[in-house]
Amino acid sequence: MERVKQRLQTAQKALSAFEEVLEIQSPSAIERDASLQRFEVSFEACWKAGKQFLYDVEGLDVGSPKGVFRTFREIGYLSEEHTISCLTMINDRTSLFIRIMRS
Repeated sequence: MERVKQRLQTAQKALSAFEEVLEIQSPSAIERDASLQRFEVSFEACWKAGKQFLYDVEGLDVGSPKGVFRTFREIGYLSEEHTISCLTMINDRTSLFIRIMRS
């Protein structure tokens, strides 16, 4: 359970940093890029915290972000609406990564 707490603290710090850049009204290109990086770090920290929680608390070993959020839905931690939002976020993240790699 200690590992879950550590991962949750990491996720909270990452989310706070992400929220900081979201408050910028007219971001420069560098600030926009920073917000994308902070989103990525936040997302990774959050799904990995969820993965650790599922392993430590529920005894489930789930290996992917989509799998983590689907499992949270299946066992009742997330609503259908929140699960769809999470899966959409994963798809958006993947699309963004592909666009960045192609440019």
